[in-house]
Amino acid sequence: MLFYQNNFKTIIVSISLLATTLFAQDLEDLSFGDDNSLDIATWNIEWFPKNDQVTVNYVTDIINLLDLDILAIQELDDTTMFFQMLDDLPAYTGYYQSSWFAGLAYIYKTETVGINNIYEIYTTSPYWNAFPRSPMVMDFNFMSENYFIINNHFKCCGDGILDYDDIYDEENRRYTAINLLKEHIDNYLPNNNVIILGDLNDNIAEELPNNVFLEVLNDSMHYRFSDLEIAQGNSSEWSFPNWPSHLDHILITNEMFNGLNNFGVQTIKIDEYLDGGWNEYDQNISDHRPVAIKYSINSSAYYDINNDGIINDADFIILISFIMSDSGLMNSADINFDSVVDIFDLLLLSDFIQNM
Repeated sequence: MLFYQNNFKTIIVSISLLATTLFAQDLEDLSFGDDNSLDIATWNIEWFPKNDQVTVNYVTDIINLLDLDILAIQELDDTTMFFQMLDDLPAYTGYYQSSWFAGLAYIYKTETVGINNIYEIYTTSPYWNAFPRSPMVMDFNFMSENYFIINNHFKCCGDGILDYDDIYDEENRRYTAINLLKEHIDNYLPNNNVIILGDLNDNIAEELPNNVFLEVLNDSMHYRFSDLEIAQGNSSEWSFPNWPSHLDHILITNEMFNGLNNFGVQTIKIDEYLDGGWNEYDQNISDHRPVAIKYSINSSAYYDINNDGIINDADFIILISFIMSDSGLMNSADINFDSVVDIFDLLLLSDFIQNM
């Protein structure tokens, strides 16, 4: 296209200059969800509410800003304050119910998520060793499609060594737990859209022979950890900075990926939107960051920046204008879902238009 040939060098120079400038972020700039995707996050919220009403106020604001369809929570402590918080989230409702204290819960958007059933699995005593908290399954419909989410909080701690001969070894308990979940899906949900998520308390990128997720990782035809690149990447993107480690994961079945790049996943670094940074976040909210997945229902919609139903040079020009002026709606132009609108979004849009 002539437009690209004549102007691309100028664009690159201008955007490169912008990339060297740091823009301050406030909590109000936090965003993730949109109307064209199924937006789900897992969040160990560290014995909610960690700092009583202060925590409730923070979390209420964060949920509204992230605009998720579903939030799977671990470490819910005060259920009374949980349901009081939901009163200040009119677009959402919540679910918490267990035959014994488990700390697992869901918050979901009532307008977009149609619940068929929510239930627990592996609840009887033979499975208590593998699952100190019984997995919580949500069966729901979104945009006329059926999905299953399985929320988990695996056993913590251990020495990093997987001992197959010791059933009480922490790594062995996590190894057993993930394989029981795989067995459940293989037997009961073999053709369904399934998401396993939660604080799985171990590293999916760990070297052999101590990787507790080995059997799932080896079955790459049917399962994929959507956050594997995060686990393999820079520690700045990990969900548990205090160690640091990446413990919170989102595993999807082949019905949801099928070789297509129709999802994006990221650790949501809320602490970077707070004046007090990590210290403020850790003191008042949690020691874990959320990990979220954006599952594209209509992936081409993300390239239609001006929402006119046509993806062309006009979208390219508007995106350039947005980057240059640092104005507009973040969700309308953040094509790669990294919460920053920059040259990388511009390059994705350019590739998409030229390949149309």
